[in-house]
Amino acid sequence: MIKVGIIGGAGYTAGELIRLLLHHPEAEIAFVHSTSNAKALLTDVHEGLLGETDMKFTSRMALKSIDVLFLCMGHGKSAEFLKEHPVPQSLKVIDLAQDFRLASPDHDYVYGLPEINKAEIAKAQHIANPGCFATAIQLGLLPLAANWLLHNDISVNAITGSTGAGVKPGATTHFSWRMGNMSIYKAFRHQHVPEIRQSLAQLQPGFDASVDFIPYRGDFARGIFCTEVVRIDPALSEKDIVKMYKQFYATAAFTHYVDRDLDLKQVVNTNKALVHVEKFEEKLLITSVIDNLLKGASGQAVQNMNLMFGIDEHAGLDLKPSAF
Repeated sequence: MIKVGIIGGAGYTAGELIRLLLHHPEAEIAFVHSTSNAKALLTDVHEGLLGETDMKFTSRMALKSIDVLFLCMGHGKSAEFLKEHPVPQSLKVIDLAQDFRLASPDHDYVYGLPEINKAEIAKAQHIANPGCFATAIQLGLLPLAANWLLHNDISVNAITGSTGAGVKPGATTHFSWRMGNMSIYKAFRHQHVPEIRQSLAQLQPGFDASVDFIPYRGDFARGIFCTEVVRIDPALSEKDIVKMYKQFYATAAFTHYVDRDLDLKQVVNTNKALVHVEKFEEKLLITSVIDNLLKGASGQAVQNMNLMFGIDEHAGLDLKPSAF
């Protein structure tokens, strides 16, 4: 069994991670660390786990007794933690924050997007789990980059559920504000844009077009609905483009091209990503949908763990969407 430790265990992503790992056939949670909740039951914070576990949070970290460590802290906290708590060299680390997503000579973290880095993930000691918006946006664009078709500015609009803002309450996450409401935030300057550009340039070296991303807050709890508009050679038929997408994702474990309009309920509570395209003369409309807490965070982290340990990529992740 893979022995797992979790740091920062009180947030939404940690709660989803715990839920997945409790039922993972080849993993066992050794500890869930939370200084502020030490000695409290996991179910005191993650009530969705009632009846599934009697584990308690701990302030202790038995790093030498585990095989993989998940870091579920806020952005910037992972790098701080690793400086203050040197981990054993043999310990695999999966960071769910943004601290190591951009390639640098200062670290050896592999960007954990299996659709383009599967072989590298399988050999990696350290993984930087992609951002939720970044995952949805990239999965819509990667087949075009792989065919060197991104030469013009890309327009992106994506709406996310309130869980994307984290568990700590804020002015824009309160139910009374969010319900029946919608708003823009961090237009053109969202922190996920650099990692998106990095992946596109990985497949299409020299990529230098602008990614004009406008994020929206939605009045629902979970999911990301993304649309992208790309100018493309009018001579390319929609049939040819669809063929590119289907070929690119033919062996992907959880990402699927589908020949129909998309909606969030097709993916919420699953690790799936669905992609659809439509061509309008020289413009291509791409739609992609994911669950921000699963394929956008904890589900993808478990998928990366599976690859790192050479086990079935689907292990612990065969989740089904609700019928309603």
